[in-house]
Amino acid sequence: MKPFGPLSVAKPVALLSVFFCSIASAKISVIDDSGQSVTLSAPARRIASLAPHATELLFLAGAGKKVIGVSSGSDYPIEAAQISSIGNSVRLDIERITLLKPDLIVAWTSGNNPKQIAQLRQQGYAVFESEPRRLEDIATNLERIAILAGSTSGSNAAADFRRSLALLGDRYRGRTPVTVFYQIWPSPLMTLNGQHLVSQALNLCGANNVFGGLHQLTPTVSREAVVSANPDAILISDDSGEFERWTKLTSLKAVRQQHILKVNGKLLNRPTPQMLAAIADVCEQVDAVRRHQQPESP
Repeated sequence: MKPFGPLSVAKPVALLSVFFCSIASAKISVIDDSGQSVTLSAPARRIASLAPHATELLFLAGAGKKVIGVSSGSDYPIEAAQISSIGNSVRLDIERITLLKPDLIVAWTSGNNPKQIAQLRQQGYAVFESEPRRLEDIATNLERIAILAGSTSGSNAAADFRRSLALLGDRYRGRTPVTVFYQIWPSPLMTLNGQHLVSQALNLCGANNVFGGLHQLTPTVSREAVVSANPDAILISDDSGEFERWTKLTSLKAVRQQHILKVNGKLLNRPTPQMLAAIADVCEQVDAVRRHQQPESP
């Protein structure tokens, strides 16, 4: 896989996949992240969210009051905790969703059960699949969801997100590259490849994912493979644990130079504007590694 190139901050209109609003039929249509057209006869009034990140995007897009069902783990904003549960991302309660009668469902392409998503479509529900693979996709998700919900808040939230990304990019992009191994789970040892949104966040900080070229989105790797890659730094999602196990592997440059870093994985791994705080934290830590790297004997 080729790594993501430099982040470009494009105009919202250019990045919105084809959408139209027909005056004659009053239909609203957008293209979702799976490339499928999602068409409504009128702005959605009852929306079901099938993933925590989708719930957050809906509220930021100004559609929070229209959300009538959310997947478990939808913990932001706090109002989401009061909304009826429709199962977890992997196992949805289809019967409960049917009883809630949503006119729009926002799904998670790589996180929801594809058979259940297909079942909801077969039952006639309008399904918008959200799968941001670039940081810019977070902004366009906000814009497209707002269009489907008939809200004007999405464009403002998207503009704020793009502005903050541009500031981070101006500060860190182009600095001396730092190689990083990112651990998302300790046993089995798991990481993310170059197609994942987090890899682009690392690129924004001037860091390169040592396993960016692997095919699977969330691959399992061995400790031997990490030793062979010999990254400048090891970044650990704080909810993955087992920080101390790495400190014993002194064959790793990151260990010898004490470049084992931690990040709030819930913020970094969830594709919403909350990523910004985690990205800024990672950029600062990577920059510290960059400044303090010591030359080593071949």
